[in-house]
Amino acid sequence: MDEFTAKLRIEELRSLLQKASYAYYVLDAPDMADAVYDQLYRELLDLEAQHPQFVSTDSPTQRIGERPTTRFASIKHNIPLYSLENAFNRAELANWQGRWQRVAPQVEDFEYVCELKIDGNALALTYENGLLVRGATRGDGTTGEDVTQNIRTIRSIPLRLNLENPPPIVEVRGEAFLSLEVFEQINRDRQQAGEALFANPRNAAAGTLRQLDAKIVAKRRLDFFAYTLQILGSQEPGSQESGSQEADKGEGASQWQSLERLQDMGFRVNPNRKLCASLEEVGEYYDRWSTERLKLPYMTDGVVVKLNDFALQEKLGFTQKAPRWAIALKYPAEEAPTVVENISVNVGRTGAVTPLAEMRPVQLAGTTVSRATLHNADRIAELDIRIHDTVIVRKAGEIIPEVVRVLSDLRPPNTVPYRMPIDCPECSQPLSRPEGESVTRCINISCPAILRGALSHWASRDALDINGLGEKWVQQFVDRGLLHTVADLYDLTEDQLLTVDRMGKKSAQNLVEAIAQSRAKPWSRVLYGLGIRHVGSVNAQTLTDSFPTVEALGNAETGAIATVFGIGQEIAQSVHDWFRVPANQALIERLRSAGVQLAGEARTVKVVNGAIAGKTFVVTGTLPTLTRDEAKALIQEAGGKITNSISAKTNYLVVGEDAGSKLAKAEALGISQLSEAELLQLLAPVPDAAAPD
Repeated sequence: MDEFTAKLRIEELRSLLQKASYAYYVLDAPDMADAVYDQLYRELLDLEAQHPQFVSTDSPTQRIGERPTTRFASIKHNIPLYSLENAFNRAELANWQGRWQRVAPQVEDFEYVCELKIDGNALALTYENGLLVRGATRGDGTTGEDVTQNIRTIRSIPLRLNLENPPPIVEVRGEAFLSLEVFEQINRDRQQAGEALFANPRNAAAGTLRQLDAKIVAKRRLDFFAYTLQILGSQEPGSQESGSQEADKGEGASQWQSLERLQDMGFRVNPNRKLCASLEEVGEYYDRWSTERLKLPYMTDGVVVKLNDFALQEKLGFTQKAPRWAIALKYPAEEAPTVVENISVNVGRTGAVTPLAEMRPVQLAGTTVSRATLHNADRIAELDIRIHDTVIVRKAGEIIPEVVRVLSDLRPPNTVPYRMPIDCPECSQPLSRPEGESVTRCINISCPAILRGALSHWASRDALDINGLGEKWVQQFVDRGLLHTVADLYDLTEDQLLTVDRMGKKSAQNLVEAIAQSRAKPWSRVLYGLGIRHVGSVNAQTLTDSFPTVEALGNAETGAIATVFGIGQEIAQSVHDWFRVPANQALIERLRSAGVQLAGEARTVKVVNGAIAGKTFVVTGTLPTLTRDEAKALIQEAGGKITNSISAKTNYLVVGEDAGSKLAKAEALGISQLSEAELLQLLAPVPDAAAPD
């Protein structure tokens, strides 16, 4: 290929790849298959290697720098990044409106733009003639750190603006953040590597932006939402929080138009923004997202409210610290200080020993919190937490509260470091911590705590579904020595139950009947009920489809189990090891004698014109008439495969009400979505249909 032809092809490839990235990362509407993108990217890489004179900074191949930087230079922002005033309720929001109206009393016609306040790190981006030339952290608002090399790895930040004739200098402000899924994976990786965990996604994003090696930054998959556009040299209010009034005033005369313009330029803009005609509408938006935000795949801590009209913004101007025309309406604190009054440990059904901080009650995210997890011995050592310490606790969404950090400056004298117990607090047997694991465990299978957990799990809805066998009864049965394994349930009599405090005759009859009915539960539920590590209800169904009897599964080698679709090496090893324990073999024999189902019939796969067979499904949310388990069973009976997590291999997401982060991820990956009605339509058999390919 001659130079001229190579240059044209390189430019064509860059354009195609840029458009594909825009569709994927900004519009959440992928229009190019991954394999095609990879092929075009490889072609571009090869051409640039052959013709290095045509390599440019806006090429998709130049996102990751070859050499780690040694330090970050301080740079002054072209336009200061102001802070926002905070409000914490509707009354304070109304007071803010009253203040700006006193500055501009004649204004009667106005609108507000509401945007979710992303809990991340502010960035300032500079484009010259359409090319990204600089990216900086917020710093003190006047001076930040030059992290251009790291910012270039963020796929939702364009290296070249999507404009035919870009202005000479464009400033874009926005928020870099980590999705909750990515954050959790980073912490899992750090835990396995023996590194300190990040306290929250915001801290992880900040730490990522300050990595000296851009290749590490690229692996952590930072994301970015743009919220401010400035075109230098135009007539604009002059702050980071305003949008721009471009030289052509026909464009970008308002914040709403500015956000749309940013998206057209190639940036990702938060799709949950809203234009509000009154403060009442702002309040409704705020109330709606107080709960809806918990379903988002990223953290938010409030709503940013801005006057829409740029002319009004300019008229109102700024105080010394913040714009008068914008405010952050924050949600109740998700982090709060409190005092540790005691540290205890809890033994779970798998024997895992989890330390807990028992704290002075504190209001957190609208609830009263008095206990928080400390995870494990490594986390305790990292925090150096002690009884009587003042700590910061956090609760993100519906996650169990955890201690984020210790305020050591407030530590009283004569405190001593906490040490994990060496013996189980339930059975007094020595605790074990296998090499390479972070979890301390009780390995005594007769431990009362393990037994209580195993019994409660066995009786749970997705397992044997024994109605009436709640935790309080389980506690009493174990304390009285009536139960030593789940198999003992099937030997209980009404007379034995009547010896238990507050157990009436009718309750005893009902419980004996419920236990008897559980004998008929299918083999997949029994396998799940056994509580084997890593075997959830979906994996149990998958395993019993391939191993229709307990003998088949119990005799299978790890390699054979791992070949089952959706069952990895870790799950396979766990199942294999469980069946090699003599006590577990004895339990299986007792369950067999009790009449519990340890085998199932081979599933008959319906022929459904190929729409279901071999396809992978995820079910989320509340369906109108089916339970999720019923929907999964129907899919599996028709030859479909069920998984619990969204990936590029997922074919369909079945969506009900209150769908969570799986829906957002499916939309980002372009995965087809089905309502219950659409699923049932797919499931309907076609008369005389041929077998699927």
